[in-house]
Amino acid sequence: MATSAGVQDAAAAGRTTRARPTRVGVVSSDVRDKTITVVVEYSAKHSKYGKYIRRSTKFQVHDEKNEAGVGDRVEITECRPLSKTKCWRLLRVLNRAPRGAAT
Repeated sequence: MATSAGVQDAAAAGRTTRARPTRVGVVSSDVRDKTITVVVEYSAKHSKYGKYIRRSTKFQVHDEKNEAGVGDRVEITECRPLSKTKCWRLLRVLNRAPRGAAT
């Protein structure tokens, strides 16, 4: 309830709130506590030749419950800076990667 009240207060004061950008990527590392590394791939057009090139960006993402694992497809959203390199947080896990069989 506090979040909707804050949005209503901002609207009443004449301020607008922007929608936070979201991205979808694949978890490449989950070694650290409450932090995952997510690789987001995209296509960019070469400025001179016009060919589309695959590019990727790594994001350090806050994972409060340590729920994402390596290979999982996740949705992340921008948030306030949580550390020097971490200003994204995990919204949800879209697809889980198959885990190795425990023996």
